[in-house]
Amino acid sequence: MDELDTAILRHLQEDARQSNRAIAEKVGIAPSTCLERIRLLRQRGVIRGYHAQVALPALNRGVQAMVAATVRPLSREVVAGFEQSVSRLPEVLSVYTMAGNDDFLVHVAVQDIEHLHAFLLDRFTNRREILSFRTMIIYQHLTNPVLEPLPVPGPGADLTR
Repeated sequence: MDELDTAILRHLQEDARQSNRAIAEKVGIAPSTCLERIRLLRQRGVIRGYHAQVALPALNRGVQAMVAATVRPLSREVVAGFEQSVSRLPEVLSVYTMAGNDDFLVHVAVQDIEHLHAFLLDRFTNRREILSFRTMIIYQHLTNPVLEPLPVPGPGADLTR
């Protein structure tokens, strides 16, 4: 990743629908060069896809929560089974496999508090592998819309900063 790739990525993250010609103009290169750079970024797996960001309330998903879950026995089979089954639930946005006190963090979005309660009772309390879970309501969800590469520390770099 060089500065040109980073600039192209920044513009794609800001608006992936803009034309190749517009991006090339903004970064000061020929459209053919820009197209080749984007192709190589996709080929290297830097660009994994393009998607539409939707407003969850418009999809009748006005309440979001994080559900921290602990499972037992902690085995590869139990972890894989939990990941696969929970990630397929329509209320689930993301499943994070964690280290620490919780084994999973499950991001859910539902219609309202009553549906969240029903989701927890119907989908979590009846799972035999769940030792415990706790729920945290999300008031606001902010994301960083443009990510850039972080610097790679050189030998002898001070990593405490």
